[in-house]
Order: sequence, then C-alpha cells, then structure tokens
Amino acid sequence: MATIALEAPYLLFLGSEKSSTYAKTAAGLAHWRPELCMGQLRLATEAVDLGLPDYDVVTAAANGAKTLVIGTAVIGGAISDAWIDVLVEALHAGLDVAAGVHTRLSSIDRLVEAASQSGRKLVDVRVPPPHIPVGTGVKRSGKRLLTVGTDCALGKKYTALALERAMKGRGFSVDFRATGQTGIMIAGSGIPIDAVVADFVSGAAEMVSPANDEDHWDVIEGQGSVFHPGYSAVSVGLLVGSQPDAFVVCTEAGRTHIEGWPSFELPSIGAVIERTLAIGRQVNPAIRCIGISANTSRLSELERTEYLAQLSADYGLPAVDPIALGVGPIVDFLDED
Repeated sequence: MATIALEAPYLLFLGSEKSSTYAKTAAGLAHWRPELCMGQLRLATEAVDLGLPDYDVVTAAANGAKTLVIGTAVIGGAISDAWIDVLVEALHAGLDVAAGVHTRLSSIDRLVEAASQSGRKLVDVRVPPPHIPVGTGVKRSGKRLLTVGTDCALGKKYTALALERAMKGRGFSVDFRATGQTGIMIAGSGIPIDAVVADFVSGAAEMVSPANDEDHWDVIEGQGSVFHPGYSAVSVGLLVGSQPDAFVVCTEAGRTHIEGWPSFELPSIGAVIERTLAIGRQVNPAIRCIGISANTSRLSELERTEYLAQLSADYGLPAVDPIALGVGPIVDFLDED
C-alpha cells in the first residue's frame, strides 16, 4: 500500500466551495484528526466554514502551519486555475502543499517551480502504487467489512472509522483500510482506488486488505455506489476485490437524488442490499448485510429516532447514525456471531 507523511499542523484550503459535499476532505480531516488542523483558508465568505480559525498563508506559516491541504474534491477532481497564485504563495511562505484530487500538483509547472525555489514539497495523495496486480478472486484469510452506499459523500468513510474505533473498544482485532484520498490522509496509508486503471481495481482492493489472522477484521472504506451513473465501476471493482464477509449500507436521510446527477433518483436501501449481495456472492458466497448507517444531520432528534427505528423495522437490521449516536448496535450484531 502507499503510505504518506504530511507534516502537521495543517491549513485546510476550502477555496470558494459552498457545498459541504465537495468539501469532504477538509471536513473529514477536521473531524477525525482535529489535533492536526490549526485553521482554514477560504477565498470567499460564503465558502464552507468548518469552525476553524481563518488564516491567510503567511499568517498561518508564521503561526506554525506546515502543510496546506487542498480540502475540496469536486466532480472530476481538478485544481482550479484561480487557486494557483495562492498555492504558489503558500510554498514561498514555507508551507508544503498536499492534494488528493485527480489533477496532480506535480503536473503544474508554476507549482513545481515554486516548490523548487522554496525547498518545500508537493504531495500528491491520489497516486496509486506501481505494479498493482489483476485481482485473483481467491478468498483470503481474515474477515472483512465493507461500507457501501446509496450515493457518494454520505458517510461511508465516517461509518468505517466509527466502526473501527468501536470495535477496538470491544477488544476486536481490527484495522481501518483507506481507499480514498481523505481516508489515506487520516490513516496515513491506503490506495486511492478511483485512480487505479480499471483492469487493476479489484487487485488494488486485494492489496488494501491482505491475508490476516482468522479473527482479524479489516473495515474497508467504500467508494461511490453500485448504482452510481458515474462511479459504479469503482464501486463494483472494490466490492469484488474486497470479498467482504459483511457490509453496512450507508445513506443520508432526506437525499432523494444522486448528488450532482439530478435526473437519477437515489436507489432504495433494499435495492443496494440486493445488488451488493448479487455481486459479492461471486467471490464470497457468505457475504451478508449487518446494518444500516444513516447521516441524519438534517433531522431533529425526534425525527432521527423515528427514522432509524423505521429503517430497522423495514429491513430487520440495526440502523444507526455513526456521528450522532455511534455504531454500537452494529458491533453488537457482530458480537453475537
């Protein structure tokens, strides 16, 4: 697996992004690694606010920041031309610049020149390791749990991290396995699955979660959705390569359509379970769904309680909000095995 080492503390760059959906890298770091995040840099007052102190690059560097992390991940994964001046300024101020988008920092001449002049580093996180093999489909020792979704950016990573934390608290032998840029920054290692050439996606998933002790659990961060009109190829490859013994379906209360694809309705949880089982059984006939994880941040406390209770009743599975209430009921379900 690829490993990264970002020098902390971080200044999280949000540009002018107004949608929390597309500021998920910065939000994930701020939530799961708050001790590493000293502030945020926004180019517009209406940009997403993570509740961190606002800095410019010079002031942040003077206060001890070491790395500016591009915290947005828009459709297509590009670096805006409007950001280049700020990124060059950051390098000259003494900050490294890190990004997990598809456009590589090292492909932008002005940034390469500024890094050379300043002696600072450009860190491209969304770069898979070399020599990834084609998937074998052969079941590996150890146990695996994969988070799957009705859509992108609704809690697969948060659910996986919450499960890892809760399972460790119960004495499980368990590791979080990162498959996306934010997860890799949080964990310090992983493979950016969506940057892998299609023929090797399932092989990369096998590399992310290698053979392990029989009682060891790998909790694998899911990507996209098997129903997604743009990203389902990544989701299917990750599912086949993961060969999960268990999966948790993640969704968001109130979301009705695929984010960014308004003509596509959100699939039902039941449809996701059915399709995940159909695909997953090709490589692991024992695959099963063990729970539902819902982002209920748009609901009141009473609405959340009723919504989760209804999901649990409808599907006969524990239903949780991993941030508001934790994932204890799902871990209880695993403990009963």
